Amino acid sequence: MKQKIVIKVSMHCSKCRTEALQVAAVAYGVNSVALHGPEKDMLMILGEGVDVACLTEALRKKLCHATIEIVEEVKEPSPPKPPAPPTPSPQIIYCQQPPQFECYRVVADPSPAP
Repeated sequence: MKQKIVIKVSMHCSKCRTEALQVAAVAYGVNSVALHGPEKDMLMILGEGVDVACLTEALRKKLCHATIEIVEEVKEPSPPKPPAPPTPSPQIIYCQQPPQFECYRVVADPSPAP
């Protein structure tokens, strides 16, 4: 199950931000880490099977203050359905019998004409 986690961390300089990103990046199950929020004081973490409590505790040990803001499941978009195959247009088939030829035999009239 993919998770989206937002943790608010007290970060007042670029060194603190770098340390917070490093601590979050090495945690088990983390796929990506990004700074979030208008003051860049939140970490947005995406991953599978992340232990949020342990991650927050590690951030508190390293940086002093961290609180869990949001933990939610990320639902992956369902794959688009393949378009239905186009229905074939009906084909018109004309069935005709082949022309029948009649054979005419010309038989010579045995009687002579008068």
